[in-house]
Amino acid sequence: MTDTVKPDVADAVRVFEEHRGRLRAVAYRVLGSFSDAEDVVQDAWLRWNGVEIATVDDPEAYLVRITTRLAIDRLRSAQSRRESYVGPWLPEPVLTSPDVAEDVVLSDSVSTALLLVLETLSPIERAVFVLREAFGYPYGTIGEIVGRSEATARQTARHAREHVEARRTRYDTDLATRSAVTERFLAASAGGDLAKLIEVLAPDVSLVSDGGGLAPAPRKAIHGVDLVARALVTFAGRMPEEANIHLVMLNGGPGIVVRSGLAPVAAISLHLVDGAVRTIHLVSNPEKLAGLRDL
Repeated sequence: MTDTVKPDVADAVRVFEEHRGRLRAVAYRVLGSFSDAEDVVQDAWLRWNGVEIATVDDPEAYLVRITTRLAIDRLRSAQSRRESYVGPWLPEPVLTSPDVAEDVVLSDSVSTALLLVLETLSPIERAVFVLREAFGYPYGTIGEIVGRSEATARQTARHAREHVEARRTRYDTDLATRSAVTERFLAASAGGDLAKLIEVLAPDVSLVSDGGGLAPAPRKAIHGVDLVARALVTFAGRMPEEANIHLVMLNGGPGIVVRSGLAPVAAISLHLVDGAVRTIHLVSNPEKLAGLRDL
């Protein structure tokens, strides 16, 4: 007797897989965590698998609603855990496609800089902001997804947008400039060339490192070109001898991933203002590098 998949199960799998990418994208932007987003998508599948899909008029809307609400619930519990996090907390880095990097709205919505600003919103505000600004859902649909009226969704979106605009830094978006500066930054850092490194850094540059208490990293942000440059050279000097370095598309823009053998050990995102590196996000917490394993 051969193993077969029941037609209704096969249909459920097919429909879910059609929308998996969108669900993961929504969950990641709401949570700022690749691993949590994967868990949310898996939970959404378990719920979807128990539904009679013939009764669902719009599978995408249904699945986005399930995923968003699960992500909101998970974010509420995650926020309390982050209060006791060791050192600075940064979003989990993820590899992104060139298509995302070339779309200013999509690349901005997944950048670590914006995800950090979104941390200052309430879970509902964050979900509404993501659904509206990153994916362009109409307010009526957003209201249905988060369980609010259309008018309330519109008001929440406006408040969230104003909140984000007041707190965010407008970083450079030109992809060619960002790529060129990232290459110069990498060459100077890897070569231990302090003078060349200083050339690409803004005078008021900041380095924020997330080791989570599981990897060596400063417990506070480092500010100022001299201190940051020296910290980066020190970090490069501590890399394993067998480390290999990749220039990648990371969180919607050019980034750097350091690997030891097959395992990622660090991810670096650079944020530029007027062609100079203003902010550096460096993640070395091994529990936050799962989104880089398929390099």
